[in-house]
Amino acid sequence: QLRVVESGGDLVQPGGSLRLSCAPIGFTLDQAAIGWFRQAPGKEREGVSCISRIPKHTSYSDSVKGRFTIPRGNAEKMVYLQMNSLEPEDTGVYYCAADFSGDRGCSRVADVYHYWGQGTPVTVSS
Repeated sequence: QLRVVESGGDLVQPGGSLRLSCAPIGFTLDQAAIGWFRQAPGKEREGVSCISRIPKHTSYSDSVKGRFTIPRGNAEKMVYLQMNSLEPEDTGVYYCAADFSGDRGCSRVADVYHYWGQGTPVTVSS
């Protein structure tokens, strides 16, 4: 069964850092693009970042650009979302998702993704 599993959410102070993990289950990361999304209470789901299959291109929303990155070093086995300089506005449930469409790029639009994780909560508060 194909799925993804997120982990790493926590309570962190403003200005702090956190690294989320997304593990592929039943497939390898050269088979699917991976997207990171978040949803804050009362708000719509937002696509914050993604990484394509091959080659490993990344994309970031304006709200996180310069603060969040997807490290490339271990992209074959796990996808991470490194979040630095966290702000209270980054609070929400973070999801990763897999897109098996085979496109060379990646998308931050939720509708293109086929498999979603259960989410991991991130709270940025002092």
